[in-house]
Amino acid sequence: MLVDPKILFKSVSRFILHFFPPQAISRGASMLSLTVKVILVLLIMGQTIEPLAAAENPKVELSDVRQIEWDGAHNAFTDLIWFRGRIYLTFRSCPDGHMVHSTSRIKVLSSSDGNVWREDYTFSVPDRDTRDPHFVKLGNKLFVYTGTWYCGPHRPVTRNMNQMLGYGVVTTDGKNWTRPFQLNGTYGHYIWRGAAFDNSVYLCARRRRNFVELDDLSKHAKLVESRILKSDDGISFQDVGFFQHEFGDETAFQFNSAGAIMAVSRRGGGRTAQLIRLSPPYNSPVYTDLGRYIGGPLIFNFESQTLVAGRNIRDGKAFTNVSALKEGKLVDLIDLPSGGDCSYPGMVSLCPGCILISWYSSHLMDDTGKPKTVVFTAKLHFH
Repeated sequence: MLVDPKILFKSVSRFILHFFPPQAISRGASMLSLTVKVILVLLIMGQTIEPLAAAENPKVELSDVRQIEWDGAHNAFTDLIWFRGRIYLTFRSCPDGHMVHSTSRIKVLSSSDGNVWREDYTFSVPDRDTRDPHFVKLGNKLFVYTGTWYCGPHRPVTRNMNQMLGYGVVTTDGKNWTRPFQLNGTYGHYIWRGAAFDNSVYLCARRRRNFVELDDLSKHAKLVESRILKSDDGISFQDVGFFQHEFGDETAFQFNSAGAIMAVSRRGGGRTAQLIRLSPPYNSPVYTDLGRYIGGPLIFNFESQTLVAGRNIRDGKAFTNVSALKEGKLVDLIDLPSGGDCSYPGMVSLCPGCILISWYSSHLMDDTGKPKTVVFTAKLHFH
């Protein structure tokens, strides 16, 4: 069994520090020589190193919790990315609240260190609610994609997914951005997270099966599919596969070097989330039930860990959680300061053993005693 040398060295080093006091190491051989000896002994005994690494659940500490945006509006649905040496943060801001309003805007901020932020761009779409912005980097371009609900003068009495349309903006330098443009091939789709692979952009996009029209929303959830859309230019998309055929919902996903997908999907109707594995041509998903509800999921690789974050429910209360994915199961690492309307995190690697995470929450109150919906960032330290 092949093992990543970095993971191997890190795991055995921890093994040595656990069973050998620092004084013994200083009196004898170096950490490197001790590590090599332990590896050789374990290999001779026919032991595998991978379970040693997999068995370790890191201790995670939270620091530098910051309120990034609180201006009286509903600030929510975050994402983070590195681009041209700066960290970019995006989120939705709406003075009229969480629901569908044409007064909503998408904001893009940037920072050199994750501490001090400046606003680089903001945009809206006439007669449309903009929400759930997400970054995708394609070549030398950075896209921000947003799903939009129609809420103009001819809006239907019952909110209609069939009138949804994806929009985007793009930059090559992080300073100069295009005006919002429609994403061809996304009408009737609620676009969500994306990822780039092999010079193409892929998006999670929900739609009603066969774009069926409904008089009410009681049958809506079961009819929603979570599809996979692909674009070679980041603007025009075509359907190439699916994550879920029914109860489709928000899906975060990543590619390996061979183009296989690992995804974490929320399921409609409050059902438990799924771990989904897909290989090209992306039409035969393999499902593992994760045993818990996850709203606004994120999947993120950090060092030797695969992290999953999103809104969980415990004892009837909502909160934002970060877990590690271990052999198809979630292991809780840390709960973020959060509650009520919350989640939709973003992550970037900040330094060795450290992540910057963004999320939003409404657990704090304003001066009048009403919940305020705030965008937060914090650092997660892995030990």
